[in-house]
Amino acid sequence: MSLDQRDSAAVSVDHRRTTTMLRLTEADGTPLTRREVRLQQRQHAFGFGCAAFEVADADPPYQDLWLNLFDTATLPFYWGRYEPQRGHTRREALLRAARWFAEREVRLKGHPLVWHTVKAPWVDQLSLAEAEELLRGRIRREVGHFAGLIDSWDAINEVVIMPRFTNEPDGVPNAISRLCAQKGRVEMVRLAVEEARSAGVRPHLVLNDFDLGPEYEHLIEQVLEAGIQIDAIGLQSHMHQGFRGQEYLTETCDRFARFGLPLHWTETTLVSGDLMPEHIEDLNDHRVPDWPSTPEGEERQAADIVAHYTALVAHPAVDSVTYWGIGDGGDAWLGAPAGLLRADGSPKPAYHALRTLVREDWWLTPTTGRTDDQGRVELSGFAGRYEVEAGGATAEVVLESGNEEVTVVLT
Repeated sequence: MSLDQRDSAAVSVDHRRTTTMLRLTEADGTPLTRREVRLQQRQHAFGFGCAAFEVADADPPYQDLWLNLFDTATLPFYWGRYEPQRGHTRREALLRAARWFAEREVRLKGHPLVWHTVKAPWVDQLSLAEAEELLRGRIRREVGHFAGLIDSWDAINEVVIMPRFTNEPDGVPNAISRLCAQKGRVEMVRLAVEEARSAGVRPHLVLNDFDLGPEYEHLIEQVLEAGIQIDAIGLQSHMHQGFRGQEYLTETCDRFARFGLPLHWTETTLVSGDLMPEHIEDLNDHRVPDWPSTPEGEERQAADIVAHYTALVAHPAVDSVTYWGIGDGGDAWLGAPAGLLRADGSPKPAYHALRTLVREDWWLTPTTGRTDDQGRVELSGFAGRYEVEAGGATAEVVLESGNEEVTVVLT
């Protein structure tokens, strides 16, 4: 079924909008009557995220392009890169990056606490008992060290394939895969979740996977039946072989929404060059020395990104979408031209198309109003965080559905 054949309400984002009456007062409760008020959106409630592995150290123009579009950053905590040698971590570098984003009011997520690849080779040489002990300590350490800066984590990544993953140079499964095979998938999820929650903080934990089929659905059923508390379901969508279509996205969201948890589309990519051949089953098998962006591919990517984000924002179960890297270049996954910026840092049409959606069509431009005799003024826009200013005094207010009236104290 084509988009034109679908009910237009299926791709409407109007449910993200809401209206609330603000009642403005001074600190002593006196209503601010007949005052001119300026209202400005600061952030969406919906998470428009992007992998941001090198952004904090990039040149200012690159940083500005990132910040002018995205409001949620994913930072890398792959064990093998974070702790390449036992006891020697990149804690300070990641803390600097996290603080840089926090100072700019960007929400943060760490990725991932447990994964069987991009792992620490030195762990593979240990007994499973010692590897498990170190893994548990690593989870508590990272969650505890970054609490207050990073309180959202991909708790465990790609656990469906984890116990059978054997893509190692010597053909021997890594320690994490062997541990998962011994404990079972559900208990491996329990390990990640319970250790993260034992750090004395309250992290938001995502179960994340690229397998969006029945095995993942069954795993989620088992995890929830086992009483393991996850906060969101992560769904990956690396579309190197072409956009899968709005109908596919809606159907996938419908399948996973039945669990009653928020859906996070955690890893999205759309290629702006030649598409990967359809016969390739494992995307990692496609390696080319040069995979350029093309004018035709860039126009296709721009149209696809509008359709992709519109379908996901339209679905009420979806809470966030994370694009997997803003730029092309050496760090792009599989070397694909999937970024929104070219290797030279210039924006592709997809960047402008997505920014028009997120920061124009779905954004309240600064507007003015006037309070009535009771100090009330109406705020209507997309759910999120807003700044209210009157007479030089300011306050922040969260606009969300269900709030008919909110009192705002301006100081």
